[in-house]
Amino acid sequence: MAGALRTVGRRLRRLPWPHTLRARLTAGLVVLLAVSCAAVGVAAVVELDGFLTGRLDQQLTEVGTQFPASLEHKGQTLTDHDADDRERGDTRRQAPHTFGARLVNGVVTNSGVVPADKDDTTTDLKVPLTARDRRELAEVPVGGTARTIHLSALGKYRVLAAKGRDGDVMITGLPLESVDAAVHRLETVAAIVFGAALLITGFAGALWVRWSLRPLSRVAATATRVSELPLASGEVALPPRAPESDPRSEVGQVAGAFNRMLGHVEDALTHRHASEERLRSFAADASHELRTPVASIRGHAELALLHPDPVPPKVTRALERIEAESARMGVMVDEMLLLARLDAGRPLERRPVDLTRLVLDAIADARAAGPDHRWALQLPEEPVTVTGDAHRLQQVLANLLANARLHTPAGTKVTVSVETGAEATSLVVHDDGPGVPTEVQPGVFERFTRADRRRTEGRGGGAGLGLSIVAAVTEAHGGSVGLESRPGSTTFTVQLPSRGVL
Repeated sequence: MAGALRTVGRRLRRLPWPHTLRARLTAGLVVLLAVSCAAVGVAAVVELDGFLTGRLDQQLTEVGTQFPASLEHKGQTLTDHDADDRERGDTRRQAPHTFGARLVNGVVTNSGVVPADKDDTTTDLKVPLTARDRRELAEVPVGGTARTIHLSALGKYRVLAAKGRDGDVMITGLPLESVDAAVHRLETVAAIVFGAALLITGFAGALWVRWSLRPLSRVAATATRVSELPLASGEVALPPRAPESDPRSEVGQVAGAFNRMLGHVEDALTHRHASEERLRSFAADASHELRTPVASIRGHAELALLHPDPVPPKVTRALERIEAESARMGVMVDEMLLLARLDAGRPLERRPVDLTRLVLDAIADARAAGPDHRWALQLPEEPVTVTGDAHRLQQVLANLLANARLHTPAGTKVTVSVETGAEATSLVVHDDGPGVPTEVQPGVFERFTRADRRRTEGRGGGAGLGLSIVAAVTEAHGGSVGLESRPGSTTFTVQLPSRGVL
């Protein structure tokens, strides 16, 4: 039993149930109406069938056993072989198609049916009975209630049995054809009427549900517009609130709660934007103010190193470290100032840039800085030109090559290639080094992200701003940057719009 229930449950789950609330409400309304119509129809059919059958039983009681008694042959029992010698039954005051039969000791001895034309004296009244018919007639209870049997030659009949004067049994029957016809007609009419009612109710119910759920549809439309907004950064203007309906209804309560949530989200975004602006302003101001003291520290260190008087070796070493760290701090300050300007949306230059020339110069600088690496080029035969800021694009190339040099061992091959397309130009930097750790890859373009601090210490490593500058400059040019890395293969791909696109 449990297995059968699970099977039914699985089959029900596979049915194509409606997914939207509107469709479910409409389907539920139609299903409830269909169940109600079916219950009313079944009750009406059962009641009509019982009523007409009761009337037929009443007619059987009124008719009595006159017709079957008239089939009895005076003085002898008739069989099928001497049926031609019997007397004709009395059909007076009998309804057409009335059936009569006489049984002696459970055996049918006489049977007949009133013809449609009672005045026709030529028609034989005898009814051919099969063995099953005789068995059913013999099972009709004497003096009991009427019952329904099926005669092979006549169809369904309602029959009533009573004892005769000679100890025999007289059975009278009336056809159920008129009852069945009335019941079938009611079934047909009910099916047509209820079917039309279901169609009309389904259509009207769909319109009513659609009208009732309009506020919910507006809430969904507002939520869709909010989901399409860039909420990650910058100032965000949320769309108008969803119109609220009656707060006493569930839909009105949902709309009200949704609007209050949007108000909280808007306040949070406003505070976040103000905080970002303050932080961006602080970073820009601090970077700008730090440039002068850092340059001054570096200048004094260089001046001290140029002093002609003898200086103790420890002091010389300290001055050299001060000069190196001040130079590193100067680069960091410049990078932070650049990121602050890019965050503030400062426009870049929009001029034709010979990307091929930038790549050649960048490779030359990389060879000088990393002679222990193998540097390769793959360039198209014709010069490649894009629209943008030449200085910033040169910085993108320098940062990518410096990243490949600092994070790969000596002997690593670094290949720079340029690929042109109809809408975009790709700048690809590939190396066969150990690769970027998997846990670092999702945030590799975020600020202050460093894959291996130990490797870059003492080798001129930055503060983890190089790749974030690559991403920021590329996005400012309307492009994108991506990373694919595994042990033995790391590829940075910069996509820039072609010259004719901007």
